[in-house]
Amino acid sequence: MAGSVTLEVVTVDKPADMNVIIGQAHFIKTVEDLHEALAGVSPRLRFGLAFCEASSARLVRRSGNDQGLTALAAANALAIGAGHAFVILLEEGFPVNVLNPVKAANPVDVLVAVTERGRGIVGVIDGSPPLGIERSADVAARHRLLRAIGYKL
Repeated sequence: MAGSVTLEVVTVDKPADMNVIIGQAHFIKTVEDLHEALAGVSPRLRFGLAFCEASSARLVRRSGNDQGLTALAAANALAIGAGHAFVILLEEGFPVNVLNPVKAANPVDVLVAVTERGRGIVGVIDGSPPLGIERSADVAARHRLLRAIGYKL
């Protein structure tokens, strides 16, 4: 067996009454996919989401319709720091409203494995950790890339 593995517990920073969904996906378009899925659920749903890009610029990509939730989701994603992990924070709605059966929100810890190759939510290690949270120029570059590859019009 090559290398060693360490486990680390990352506590999710959120108010007790806030709902959270943590998962994994692949590719930069995940941010737009999740945003569109959440925005289509209800006009009352407030959310912030963040996604750990695992290659290229390796930024925490973020979006949402609430600045505070988006910033908190980005901070949590950066703390988890695992390739292709995403964090969604919800208010005025529930996880079951946006994804098929998801547990009601409780205090959440994420079990993270750390190897010499990077960090991952236990079960999948995929890519390098983020180097920071994207800025406005990074958001614009992401949008241009998605349109250039024909993902968005």
